[in-house]
Amino acid sequence: MSRTLAFLYGVVSYLVFFATFLYAIGFVGNLAVPKSIDVGVPPGAEGASLWSVLIVNVILMSIFALQHSIMARPEFKERWTRIVPRAIERSTYVLLSSLALILLFWQWRPMTDVVWSVENAVGRYLLWTMFFLGWSMVLVSTFLINHFELFGLRQVYMNLRRQESGESGFVTPMLYRIVRHPIMLGFIIAFWSTPVMTYGHLLFAAVTTVYMIVAIQFEERDLVNIHGEAYEQYRREVSMLVPIPKRRGAASPAAEVEKALPNG
Repeated sequence: MSRTLAFLYGVVSYLVFFATFLYAIGFVGNLAVPKSIDVGVPPGAEGASLWSVLIVNVILMSIFALQHSIMARPEFKERWTRIVPRAIERSTYVLLSSLALILLFWQWRPMTDVVWSVENAVGRYLLWTMFFLGWSMVLVSTFLINHFELFGLRQVYMNLRRQESGESGFVTPMLYRIVRHPIMLGFIIAFWSTPVMTYGHLLFAAVTTVYMIVAIQFEERDLVNIHGEAYEQYRREVSMLVPIPKRRGAASPAAEVEKALPNG
């Protein structure tokens, strides 16, 4: 019964994540959702001052950033799994990350003054193409490694079958041979590609970009601790975010890519 409940918990956590991911596309792009980055003021927030709006939005982003980063650290996981069964550790992480995003979507205060607006039809088309390309890169990159392990489904499924889930191998599929963090790059492209950039959107894009760059430093420290010289070699051969070719080492082992700690 406990294994079945753990599996159902993992499935629900995944479904909450996937719905949140789809809503995030609409939220950032102001597309087909009732409350987005530039549309909809939370009840009670009408007429708030610029500073209060700015502070609340930064706090909302900080809640997600802190939860997302702290719970991804191996030191935290080691202690956390003394309380939460290891089989549902990743599902719990995914669920709490999704809830932090839902809170942000719900309480976000739009800042609608315009920074730039692209009126040219070709320019708008290109920016929308980049927007959807970025989101597609995020999703595809998760499947290139192990999407269902990354979001906890594999763990609860293997637990249901009374098998050790282990961890997937360390490989370099497609996009991971171009940049080390294609998931992060996809988010950055999606967040900045908009024909109408408001102050609220600019704040969101700027803060999340800085967060991702900082988070990568912690993630790569963990990956070096786990994989040692193999990951150091990968760092020497493949750029972090900007797809600039690097010189390959003469005796390089098979390059290895990040094992999707979720802030990467």
